[in-house]
Amino acid sequence: MAPKKDDKKKVVAENRRARFDFYIEDSVEAGIMLTGTEVKALREGKANIAESYASPEDGGIWLINANIPEYSAGNRQNHEPKRKRKLLLHKKEMVRLAQAVERKGHTLIPLRLYFNERGIAKLELGLGKGKKTHDKRDTVKDRDWSRQKQRLLRDRG
Repeated sequence: MAPKKDDKKKVVAENRRARFDFYIEDSVEAGIMLTGTEVKALREGKANIAESYASPEDGGIWLINANIPEYSAGNRQNHEPKRKRKLLLHKKEMVRLAQAVERKGHTLIPLRLYFNERGIAKLELGLGKGKKTHDKRDTVKDRDWSRQKQRLLRDRG
């Protein structure tokens, strides 16, 4: 049995609420421009992307409001925890995502922050459309039913 591709990825932060609040239509892997102390803080496993989003500005796409706390062994040249960080994408991807954001209701949501198999920090960015309240209720209902169904099957068999 061959190992899965995701086995070598070390996930630092995951936005679990994103799939509940948004329909994710497409996802893209993007690099991030980081300073040295930010990378060290990520390797310690400290990051929060739950309240962050990405926005096309100044000819690029920027990650806004992502919290990478200061590196514990850093000095006075430590980074600012919630600064804007530029995302590294191909030009065609940037244009496609920027045009999609201009359409009504679409937004760029960070899904996962991880190190790939080469040890480079990457961000999985999702193109999402917001769910209405009744859609969220349907999601909860479907999830509860699937759990109950699994319990019933496990108990019978």
